[in-house]
Amino acid sequence: MDGSDLGVRTEGLPDAIIAELYRKAGAERFGLTQQEFSQILEEVRTKYLPVGASEPEVLDLYRSLRVEELALARACAAGNDAAWDVFLTRYREKLYDAARSIAPSESTARELADSLYAELFGTQTRDGGRISKLNYYAGRGSLEGWLRMVLAQEYVNLFRSQRRLVSLEEQSEAGVQFRAPNSAAVPEGSTAPDLRLEAATDEALAALATEDRFILAAYYLDGRTLAETARMLGVHESTVSRRLDKITKSLSKAIVRGLLSRGMSRRQAEEALEADVRDLSLDVRRRLKPENARNGT
Repeated sequence: MDGSDLGVRTEGLPDAIIAELYRKAGAERFGLTQQEFSQILEEVRTKYLPVGASEPEVLDLYRSLRVEELALARACAAGNDAAWDVFLTRYREKLYDAARSIAPSESTARELADSLYAELFGTQTRDGGRISKLNYYAGRGSLEGWLRMVLAQEYVNLFRSQRRLVSLEEQSEAGVQFRAPNSAAVPEGSTAPDLRLEAATDEALAALATEDRFILAAYYLDGRTLAETARMLGVHESTVSRRLDKITKSLSKAIVRGLLSRGMSRRQAEEALEADVRDLSLDVRRRLKPENARNGT
């Protein structure tokens, strides 16, 4: 029996095989159509098999995949709420446990796991599509093992990056200093940060909506997890993760605009954001109190 007798498509397998894998994956409950699932399988085939691979080779690859976990991961990457509910139930505590085994402290472990959730959820878009790390999972091994690998890499990335909005208490305990690369944004002869940075930061914080201020204070100052904050707001945990990422990025942009309006060049403004937060006299906690929203107090 040749390929035409089997109804073989360009992917190299008959529709019946694809349908069998689709049912095995339970992909329909995660909002994936059979055509979308077939495209995911084709993407995996293209990555791991050479052009012109035989039908038995393709079949062996597909049947070796953890198709249920593959469908779950890709549905989460697409933003399906039902898939995210399953993902959080199945992997949230495992991720926190894995983070605790990697990070040196409970607070760092929590931060590590929560930052990974943002990367998994996909808080940015490109060409109209979400950018989620879960799109890189190919089902070749367990999703739990893959998540542990990504978590380890996230731990490395966490300490290569410099968070621009931080808790004064956390930074003091960790001994992390974010110093400006040069003195371009600091008045000549002075070692203190330019007062324009404090004014721009204060202005940006004061302009935040009340709920945004609550989210920032809960996560960065009070040390609450994304899950705890979500329960307090009555929303999905992934919603808080997405909001937190959006708020911090918008806040950084607002501070830069404030510095530009106060006479700094863009380079000076961007360097000023790297100043050691402990040198600022600004009371961030007071500014994030709800009653201080938009009133300049």
